[in-house]
This record gives sequence, structure tokens and C-alpha cells, in this order.
Amino acid sequence: MAAGALTRNKKKGAKSQTPPLSKRTKSNITPPPKKAAKSHKPPLKKQRKVISEEKPEVSTDEEEKEEEEVSEQSDELGSDFFSDGDGEEKEEDDDSEEEDKEPLADDFLDGSEDEEGTLGSDSDSDGSDLEKESKAIDEERKREERDAKDELQMNIKEQPDEFRLPTKKELEEEASGPPDLPTLQTRIKEIVRVLSNFKDLRPEGVKRKEFVEQLKADLASYYGYNEFLIGTLVEMFPPVELMELIEAFEKQRPTSIRTNTLKTRRRDLADVLLNRGVNLDPLSKWSKVGLVVYDSQVPIGATPEYLAGFYMLQSASSFLPVMALAPRENERVVDMAAAPGGKTTYVASLMKNTGIIYANEMKVPRLKSLTANLHRMGVTNTIVCNFDGRELPKVFGQNSVDRVLLDAPCSGTGVISKDESVKTSKSANDIRKVSDLQKQLILAAIDLVDAESKTGGYIVYSTCSIMIPENEAVIDYALKKRDVKLVPCGLDFGQAGFTRYRENRFHPSLDKTRRFYPHVHNMDGFFVAKLKKMSNETKASGNELVETKEQAQLSSDDDDDSIEELKKPSGASGKPKQDIKVDKSKRRIPISEPNYKGNENKNASVEGPRKQKKKRSQWKAEIAQAREDKRKVMRKNTKESGRR
Repeated sequence: MAAGALTRNKKKGAKSQTPPLSKRTKSNITPPPKKAAKSHKPPLKKQRKVISEEKPEVSTDEEEKEEEEVSEQSDELGSDFFSDGDGEEKEEDDDSEEEDKEPLADDFLDGSEDEEGTLGSDSDSDGSDLEKESKAIDEERKREERDAKDELQMNIKEQPDEFRLPTKKELEEEASGPPDLPTLQTRIKEIVRVLSNFKDLRPEGVKRKEFVEQLKADLASYYGYNEFLIGTLVEMFPPVELMELIEAFEKQRPTSIRTNTLKTRRRDLADVLLNRGVNLDPLSKWSKVGLVVYDSQVPIGATPEYLAGFYMLQSASSFLPVMALAPRENERVVDMAAAPGGKTTYVASLMKNTGIIYANEMKVPRLKSLTANLHRMGVTNTIVCNFDGRELPKVFGQNSVDRVLLDAPCSGTGVISKDESVKTSKSANDIRKVSDLQKQLILAAIDLVDAESKTGGYIVYSTCSIMIPENEAVIDYALKKRDVKLVPCGLDFGQAGFTRYRENRFHPSLDKTRRFYPHVHNMDGFFVAKLKKMSNETKASGNELVETKEQAQLSSDDDDDSIEELKKPSGASGKPKQDIKVDKSKRRIPISEPNYKGNENKNASVEGPRKQKKKRSQWKAEIAQAREDKRKVMRKNTKESGRR
């Protein structure tokens, strides 16, 4: 019993004296609390003495168990247990071990407390540092906000809330020196802001007209427009949209090309050009043949594909009139202003080189580029001619073709980004002259078209201008003079045309026309209208009807006179022919004897215009006969050339 109790005490003493290495390492990393450290305190001295005095020889099994439980550092202590010395030596060894161990334990306990103190102090110092840094950041942020508010208040004090127009003295000072562009830009922005909400931002005692006039002057000075053009643009567009339009005119439009479907497909052409280093994309959903070019490592107008006629350099806006015309195969089509041939070749590709296209160009120098492009693109159904467009109904004959494309000459106010000289070179007189020419051309185009055509009877009118006198006013004039009506253009995008402008009121159907702007559609400014000819008769106003009736009556009277003169013999009376005419006029128009002289004067005044009308009718008859003879000769020549 004593031996068993002794072995149990030995195990307890051994376990309590030497803890495992893993536990000690953990305690070094994270020191345990004080209570846990006291639980690992070695046994008392008296207990160790009793154990050493009564300790017998230990079996090997117990040694193996102890070796498994004890760590590597306790091997020395175990060797003391297995030594063959006397009990006194063992007791001395135990005392020495106790003395050695106790300071270690004290150091261990003291170290844990010190470590705890150091860690606590470090954590406290770190926390205090973080708190100081956060306070400093908050103070810095508050100081910046305070400075920003102070600066804003200073700016508000410097600039008044209400915008003030410059005085005459200030304007004179500005005019005396070079233009101050930053000042002009700031003033333009402020004026546009006030005009966009003039009801709420209106200064007291200042009219809207004053703001508008100042805006015109500033825009003309800043962007370089003349007074007429900038005034017209200000009247057409609201202030915000006006600024967007003018800014868009300052930027170049993207380069676009049109695939020639007579020779290739768009996908194949895009693959070839991509391999040559051309960065491109499809133009848009509304076009199946267009490509937009962003940049190119090779000249886009000198590639082998261009020279072979696979594509045509053409602006996106030039696609629109041909798409609106929508020509069909085996039709007779006239392009009244064809050079340089972009629209003509597009029409030919849509017709698949069938039918006949008359490509007319009035300016001889431009015929070279037109002919060259037709040959390069492989067009074989086109006849190039050089006539004044107003004379084409006399050349081809009235009501002789199915469709007419009239891309009329214009002022070019829609392509300012390409030609900045338009800003200063156009005047009201130029617009009026061009408008008169366009009205004559559109009437000639309508006269060319056959209203009874089974597939056609359409006229497409287009300009690269945004001026209303060149667009809506011309179409309204055609609606009044000819039996035509406006039809949808077949284009899914674009803004509707004007039905009213200032004092002008146009036909309500003009909303079927389409306008295109650079700031909205990213293409040149353009106008497209499509007309359908309803009959081959011409409309006439009330004055024209009266004139035609008077002319018919006078001509019938003249014919009666000539017939009677032929029936009478030459010597029937000795009176001259003039007396006979006067007698006949007296006989036709009864007069009273008292007013004979006055009536005679009236007859003389009436007889004067009769002779003039007679000469005019003879002149018209001669012209008509000459035209008919010319047509017969042309038909005869064409038949002979066909036989050859």
C-alpha cells in the first residue's frame, strides 16, 4: 500500500515539476493568467523529501510511461531517479533541483507579468496614437470645409446673383481692343442660361430683345459668323439647341464610305480593310452598305480596293436622298445634279445596272470626276449629259421618266464643318437667288416625271442647307404650282420639317419632310422631301387663268380677222387695211356717237396689246415648232445609231 501511494506521489511530483514542451512554448507566446501559472507551481520541499526517502527502485514500465509524459528537457531529472546513489545524494540532488527550479518558476511567473504589462502598455499606446491621428484628420477635414465655405461666400459677394448685361461704355472698351475670349464665353453661357428660363431669371427693366441682340453679337465675335447667318440661326433654334448646333459645326464629322454592291459585299470589304489596318465599324442600323472609318494606317482614298471600285467615299447624309428615292429595276431615272457621282452610282447599284439613268451636270469641269467615278464603280446603265437642269423637260420631253432625283445647288449652310467660309460669305441676297433657282429646278423635275408611271411618278428634293427659304419654302411653292403631294420619305429618323416660321405658314403636310442636324444625328445638315405626282396637268392661280382666257379671246379675234382678209379681194376697197381693222373693231364693240372720240382712243389702246399678243403667240408657235423639229432629229439619230 505504501509503495502504491509512493508511486502516485512520484507521478504527481513528476508531472507538476516538468510540464511538456508544447505547453511551455505556448505560454511563452501568449502568457497565461496568474492563476493558471500558480497551478503549475512545483510541490513543496517537505513533500519532495518524503518522496525521496521512501522511494524504491522503479520498474522499466513506469519509466516508459514517464518518458512518454515528460518532455525532452526533463530527461536530466529522470536520470537522477535512475541513478544508484544513496538516499542522501538523492536528497541533495532534489534540493539543488528545487533551488534551480524555483528561480526558473519565479522568472517564468515574473516574465508573464512583465509581458502582460508590456503588451498592455503597447496596446494602450497604439490606441492613443490612433485616436490622436483620427482627431487630427477630423480637424483637417473641418478646416477644409470651413475654407471652402469662406471661398464660396467670397465668390458670391464678388459676383451678383443676377446677370447684368454690359453697358455701352464697357462694350466700347471691348471693341477697342482684341476680343477677350474667356469673357465672351462666360457671357454667352450666362445669356443662354437666362434666355432658357427668362420668366424666372429675367432682370427687372431689361427686355428679352436686349439679351438676344447681345447673344448675336457675342456669338458672331466668338465663332466668326456674319450678322445675317447668326441672326437666322438664333431665330430658328432655341438658345440651348443653338449652342449645341454651333459647337457641332466646329467639329469634323466622321469619315464614311459606301460599299459598291455591284462588285462586293460589306462584310468582305470590311475584312479586307481591317487587314490593311483600317479601324472601322458599320455605319448604323438604317444603312446596309455604309461603313464609318475612325482611323487608318493607309490613305483611305488610295487603297487597291478604292481604285478597283469596291467602295465610294461618301458622307452619311448623301445616302438619304437615294434611300428616299428607292429606285426599282428597269426604270428611267434622272439625276439633275449628278457630280461627282456618289448618288448616281448608289442609284445604279440599287437598280443593279438595269434601266437607264440620265446623269446631268451643268458645269463642264465637274464632268470629269463624274465620268471617272462611273467607270471606276462599274456602272453601265448611265448616260452623262451636260444641260441646264431647267431645260431638261425640253430635252427629254415632258412626262418622260419614272423618277427624278434633285440634289439642288444650295448655300451649304449644313456643311460649315467642311467649309468655314460659309460663316461669312453668305448673305440674304445669296439665299434669295439660290431659292429662286431651286424653285425653277423643282418645277422642271416635276414636269419630267410621268404621273401615269406604273412603278414611279416620284420626285426627291434634297439640299445640304438648313435654311428654310431653300427647303420648306421651295416645297410649298411646288405644291401650289403643280399637282403633287408630299409622301413619307421612308426614313425612320430625322426631325420633321417646319410648317410655320415667323410670319410664314406652310402646307400642313410639310411635316412629312425630314431635317438632319449635326448635333442630333452626327452628320451634315441636310433636308429631304419626297413628292408624288398626281396628274400631268399644271396648276394655275387665278391671275394665270384670267391671262390665259384673255389670250385665247385675242388669238381667236386675230384668227377671224386673218380669215376675213384672205376671203376679201385685195382691191375691194380703196381704204387701207388699217381702216378695215378699225371698222371691224367698231363693229364688234358698239359705241355711241357722243363718245366716239373717247371710244376710238380706247379701241386704239386695246388694239395695241392685241398686236403685241399676236406677236407673242407667233413667237411661241415658232419655238414650239423648233423644239418639235429638234426632237424628231434626235429620235432619228438615236434610231440610226441603234441600227449601226
